[in-house]
Amino acid sequence: MKQNRPYPILSVSRKAERSVLAGHPWIYDAEIRQINGTPLPRAKGGHSSPSDDHQSDDYQSAAAPDASSLWPANGSIVDVVTEGGKYLGTGFLSLHSKIRVRLISRNANDRFDAAFWERRIRYAWEYRKTVMGPDIGCCRLIFGEADQFPGLTVDRFEDIVVTQTLSYGMELLKPVIFPLIVKVLAEDGILLRGIYERDDVSIRDREGLAQHKGWFPLTDKDGRPLPQPDSCLTEICENGVYYEVDVENGQKTGFFLDQKYNRQAVARLAAGKRVLDCFTHTGSFALNAARGGAAHVCAVDISQTAVDMARKNALRNHLEDRMSFMTANVFDLLPALEQEHGEKYDFIILDPPAFTKSRRTVDNARKGYKEINLRAMKLLPRGGYLATCSCSHFMPDELFIRMLQSAARDAGVTLKQIEARQQAPDHPILWSVPETDYLKFYIFQVI
Repeated sequence: MKQNRPYPILSVSRKAERSVLAGHPWIYDAEIRQINGTPLPRAKGGHSSPSDDHQSDDYQSAAAPDASSLWPANGSIVDVVTEGGKYLGTGFLSLHSKIRVRLISRNANDRFDAAFWERRIRYAWEYRKTVMGPDIGCCRLIFGEADQFPGLTVDRFEDIVVTQTLSYGMELLKPVIFPLIVKVLAEDGILLRGIYERDDVSIRDREGLAQHKGWFPLTDKDGRPLPQPDSCLTEICENGVYYEVDVENGQKTGFFLDQKYNRQAVARLAAGKRVLDCFTHTGSFALNAARGGAAHVCAVDISQTAVDMARKNALRNHLEDRMSFMTANVFDLLPALEQEHGEKYDFIILDPPAFTKSRRTVDNARKGYKEINLRAMKLLPRGGYLATCSCSHFMPDELFIRMLQSAARDAGVTLKQIEARQQAPDHPILWSVPETDYLKFYIFQVI
């Protein structure tokens, strides 16, 4: 680079150069060659670039011990250049991660001040208003790398925003970014009661960040502390269904927003059906099916807390007369139902948690997915319906499809595809960043 810039300069390998030019924002530790012109010593048998890792068990500290004095401070903004010195981008340094730099810009003219981040928030919010229309009352406002906020998730639940911060650089910027979120939403008449941080995840340990959860301290324009909500419970309405959301103790940020329109697709087919909703969590698919006119819906989860919440949501929506609830392990329940030789259900929904968070465990995950799908296919009558999905990035669509084909062969059935779907558009997919494409959702008739 010819111009003088205030940031440390990291030169990277040709492999990293190709990846960045193709649009991927991550630079791995093994791809860094020099820091401010000083060659970086490599540890013997150093790490190869884990190009298939995505914030999982697979990423860990990997700096060569004798290179520690060369590195800028953790979370620093650094410039990334080719081995020949050509500017590639600017990003956050993460000293404890194999993903050593997460790019935030490829424009050498950008200044990373409050105005820069306010523009980014506006881009994200305007995008949601466009693609979600009236469904922005509860939506994902910021989806990490897909919105150029690496490691940051922001979900809106009406007048409460829930965040999860998983990168060191973004952690340092919370005092700048969070008040700007309040400001941008307020300009559209949305007055937030609070921002709740769900930073109680182990991945923060690997970033050198402490785990915690609680309300983020906000202030008024004069710097005086604003009152915090007295409850972590809030109510949302999605697809006409009301839910109580526990932002403190619910999974992830409190509610899974990515299946919003997949739930609508299930509701459209549910009229008159006897539905079994497996892995129901707070009952979202089950409630949509009941609201769609199902004759009866049985909602199943291994967690008694989840079942209790699903039952409570059914009462809130006046759907309890067409619903029943069961605390059970789906892996045990489906074979038991099959042994009963009765046709209890003609629509089965499989929405399991991610069976793998690492490429090392994909084969075990595939076996788990096949087991439940095989059992569901055998349990359904001919002409029955199956909705099935995977929310793991590490289970790519082609592998998920092969698993379903294998399960269908073993069950002796044919799958007639009705719909193939993905996550809702408030969880945007960047074609240059495969990690943003994670949710596979299929609806079939089983014949």
